[in-house]
Amino acid sequence: VQLQASGGGSAQAGASLRLSCAASGPNFGRAAMAWFRQAPGKGREFVAAVSRSGLSTDYADSVKGRFTISRDNDRKTVYLQMHNLEPEDTAVYYCAADYNAIVGRVPTVATAYEVWGQGTQVTVSS
Repeated sequence: VQLQASGGGSAQAGASLRLSCAASGPNFGRAAMAWFRQAPGKGREFVAAVSRSGLSTDYADSVKGRFTISRDNDRKTVYLQMHNLEPEDTAVYYCAADYNAIVGRVPTVATAYEVWGQGTQVTVSS
């Protein structure tokens, strides 16, 4: 199983970007999916997660109301729609998959996720 993230780039504060993460291999619909990010000099932090079905989501307080996570199980893809970007959102964004996820659960800790994508850079300027 591999995850391929895309959609990062540079944006002005207040702009929007959409990240995508395409999975290869079977059983995508059995995996909880999440986005994490890592800013320069900081640790990896949770951003958003979505359950296997897509019906349950969870967000970091810093992105609530601005970011939306969603998934398309037919396309084996998870998305992160980001609105009203702030310079503090500048980071490398990683998608991750938890193929051992319990139905309806949305883990928010990095250690729950066993498959990681390569990361995509998001840079927001003021």
